[in-house]
Amino acid sequence: MANSPIEFFLGRPLGNREAGGRRLGVAAGVPAMGLDAIGSASYGPEAALTILAASGAAGLGAMGPITWVIIALLAILFLSYWQTIEAYPNNGGSYIVAKTNLGANVGLLAASALMVDYLLNVAVGISAGVGALTSAIPVLHPYTLWLCLVILAVITLLNLRGTREAGLAWALPTYGFVLGFAAILVVGVCKSLASGGHPQPVIAPPHLAPPAEAVSIWLVLRAFSSGCTAMTGVEAVSNGVGAFREPRVRHAHGTLAAIVLILGALLFGIAYVAKAYGIMAMDQTKDGYQSVLSQIVDAVWGRGWLYDVAIGSVLAVLCLSANTSFVGFPRLCHLVAEDGYLPRPFAVPGRRLVYSVGVLFLAAGAAGLLIAFDGITDRLIPLFAVGAFLAFTLSQAGMAMHWWRARRERAPQSSAATRMPVLRAKLAINGIGAVATGTALVIILLAKFIEGAWITVLIIPLAILLLKSVHRYYEDLDRQILHGSDRPLDLRQREAPIVFVPLKRWDRLARKAVEYAMRISPDVTALHFTALEGPEADDPELALQKNWHRLVELPAVRSGFAPPRLHCVPAEFRTLSAPLLRVLARARDQSPHRPIAVIVPELVEGRWWGYLMHTHRERRLRARLLRYGGRNIAVTSIPWQLADEEATDVIRAEEPTAPSQPRDDEVEPDRPAARRKTDRLAGGDPASIGHTVS
Repeated sequence: MANSPIEFFLGRPLGNREAGGRRLGVAAGVPAMGLDAIGSASYGPEAALTILAASGAAGLGAMGPITWVIIALLAILFLSYWQTIEAYPNNGGSYIVAKTNLGANVGLLAASALMVDYLLNVAVGISAGVGALTSAIPVLHPYTLWLCLVILAVITLLNLRGTREAGLAWALPTYGFVLGFAAILVVGVCKSLASGGHPQPVIAPPHLAPPAEAVSIWLVLRAFSSGCTAMTGVEAVSNGVGAFREPRVRHAHGTLAAIVLILGALLFGIAYVAKAYGIMAMDQTKDGYQSVLSQIVDAVWGRGWLYDVAIGSVLAVLCLSANTSFVGFPRLCHLVAEDGYLPRPFAVPGRRLVYSVGVLFLAAGAAGLLIAFDGITDRLIPLFAVGAFLAFTLSQAGMAMHWWRARRERAPQSSAATRMPVLRAKLAINGIGAVATGTALVIILLAKFIEGAWITVLIIPLAILLLKSVHRYYEDLDRQILHGSDRPLDLRQREAPIVFVPLKRWDRLARKAVEYAMRISPDVTALHFTALEGPEADDPELALQKNWHRLVELPAVRSGFAPPRLHCVPAEFRTLSAPLLRVLARARDQSPHRPIAVIVPELVEGRWWGYLMHTHRERRLRARLLRYGGRNIAVTSIPWQLADEEATDVIRAEEPTAPSQPRDDEVEPDRPAARRKTDRLAGGDPASIGHTVS
């Protein structure tokens, strides 16, 4: 049973040893990493048909050749990423491949392109899914944006629970979509073949509009560039090889093959049936809109239970296609953050062994896009595919360079002569892939630049500048902290610090703070700031001075200690920071080589409503001292807990016992036994740790 709302929604925290049980196989990998590619079969062909609609029936006839070119390009990508997974079995994403083989700057270009692609994929997928819903239930059309945001929130929550949970949750709608539309498309193809290519629709699609322009090379190129959005997401498997269980390469290869075969079959079937039944894309912004898939089901099967199931599966798969980005984006950010180009919280897994900061950042960015474009797919499509195909191209170019270097390094070795044809073939595959995807990228940029692709072209360089600025920050930080760190400790000057203790009144918390201060230094000064409560409030200054001599100075002298001093400091503007910083500055001027310590007494409230009862000046003071107090200052908090809290409650909440802990050799079979033993001791009981250290 959940002990808190966070545990109810996200589940219990997972230990590092449970990571092995969170890995994916092929069955869970297809919905976890293939929803983007599989779902794009619905809006990719529709995006191409939207462009071809201007030329009427003639444009519909051009859909077949465009689809065959896209399928051929998909096959090239399949072979290329198959090799990438084999060459980089840990994580062979575009960022790693480009950085390793083409340099850090090219790697950042690939990372920026992928980040933009992942962000747009979430917005486009959810928007297309809601478009499918509103085409089936037109009364929901005015609520498009709100539906998008609600679905985004649900997907985010499930991914915060873990990649494996998300993959299993999406399995039913994914395989339901694939099987349902496979059956519908097979029936549609069979009807078309049986009728000589002119099947009779059960429900006739809207009549084709008269052509507004002729089919031209430019129109075909624009339609091809829009249809290329159907290939986005193919790279997700190579980006997330680390999410698969052992043997990783075999499971990743199986998942990639399944995704590409399903996607290719869907693209062919949709293009064939749409042409046979005369189905063209409609304007999504207008009432009465029906998606291409909705029209296909109407024409092949009609309305009824199968229509409801099919459109429901389209809605689910399109909305959940964003899950691919929620798997890939946080992992990409983790790799980039490990190299110092993103803030370090992106590199740290959260309570469920997922990179929670990356998940939340992606959700926030996608929400912003959906709000900015009012949740309409057609407005987002022009921004799409630029980042994906740029990442494709850089990944293929990087792999081509990888095989070229391997070929040159192994050429002098006589034993490698038999492998040279294999290396040449691999080089040719990735080289052709780089040329093909690069050509497609140029076409997409030319065709979509004015329609909105210029935004992506602008964002990617800005993202690179942002990544480089983060890296410069960490370089400056390392220079400050690491410079001179190899010098041994200098213990010649061991003067006790000058200690200051800010006090409001004399009470048990003040006594605890003064006693601690006297333990670390004979030079202790208590500071009482007057008029903190305003000009009309009574100040406890006189009472504090009377008690100071009797309760502090006399006991200190009798025990042979130097008596602490009490200074009253006016706080004209009712703040602690400025008066205390002036006191510290004077002390630093008088004794520039002595360290300074500030002991801050602080009440600790364990009840949520108790935080409303206090001013929290101590927290603000501590934050300002740490920032502005200088490099020779130490700030120590002396707590007084207002409620008795057991440490075991926190330990139990943060380190719950897993139902069944796997053995170390099952989770990390390749890790040395001595290292596993060290990890066990580091997370075990204090007695074991103490024995190990001693």
